[in-house]
Amino acid sequence: MRGRLLHGRSTKAKTVILGGLKDHLKTIRRSRRIVFIGCGTSYNAALAARPLLEELSGIPISMEIASDLLDRQGLIYREDTAVFVSQSGETADTLHALEYALENGALCVGITNTVGSAIARNTHCGVHINAGAEIGVASTKAYTSQIVVMAMFALAISGDSILSQARREAIIDCLFELPCKPHLPTFPAHSSFCCKVRGVLELDQEMKDLANLLIAEQSLLVFGRGYNYATALEGALKVKEVALMHSEGILAGEMKHGPLALVDENLPIVVIATRDACFRKQQSVIQQLHARNGRLIVMCSKGDAASVRTGGSCKVIEVPQAEDCLQPVINIVPLQVI
Repeated sequence: MRGRLLHGRSTKAKTVILGGLKDHLKTIRRSRRIVFIGCGTSYNAALAARPLLEELSGIPISMEIASDLLDRQGLIYREDTAVFVSQSGETADTLHALEYALENGALCVGITNTVGSAIARNTHCGVHINAGAEIGVASTKAYTSQIVVMAMFALAISGDSILSQARREAIIDCLFELPCKPHLPTFPAHSSFCCKVRGVLELDQEMKDLANLLIAEQSLLVFGRGYNYATALEGALKVKEVALMHSEGILAGEMKHGPLALVDENLPIVVIATRDACFRKQQSVIQQLHARNGRLIVMCSKGDAASVRTGGSCKVIEVPQAEDCLQPVINIVPLQVI
């Protein structure tokens, strides 16, 4: 984020600068719609940013898995902006989707972690997430960095909107609280101004204890909603990739349409219930799962344990609270550690 966020006392001093997009912002703002295209973790990161993009831009946002877009030859128009999200910038399906979008005349934007990659070279403009090389096969820090960059993308294209000014300032303030600041005390004593992500990493031993409880299990369900539906999908994906264990991310609003039939005392379930507009609905989900004797692990905001704990067998993970659109950056870390 260094050099991309300006943060001062005055309203005008709080802004986002994305040099790779500055010559195309007017075109993006005039788009008929913005289509985000990716695979796997990159798709999940775009999904996490979708609500904020819709809220701030006022432009219809579409999400496409690259392979599915190609299989059905989905519609891409000249008036569209197509955003291609890829950690490596070389994902085969995403590259083919880029070729398809270029053929159809769309403005193409790349969000990658690799300078000089095929996607970076062949798009009209773009943003590098600057997360550093991913050492393992599973994408972790690139995922959180992609969410942050897409939040900044939303801020940049809504920069001329007076109506969303207060919301934009709150998000920029929160972005400054996310990275580690070594000179500041750590969570929880000073969570209002310290490194929130470092605060989650301090739960390392607690996550190891939970992992030991899950190590012999055959399956895991992860329920999320709103901004954290993507967190549920990504958390389940990481369990599959790293732990080689079956796991499924589920939209909590769809619980009654099939998933509830699977719930019993033998099935471990993670419910993401941090404070946001969906909190009360998630409390209801927790109660219904508890009524079915589900083995619950509930992730909540610090101080909310009593509000979500349903019984002695319910495990609770308390994480720092952030602006709702950036909460997925924090919430995914415990699931990555597990």
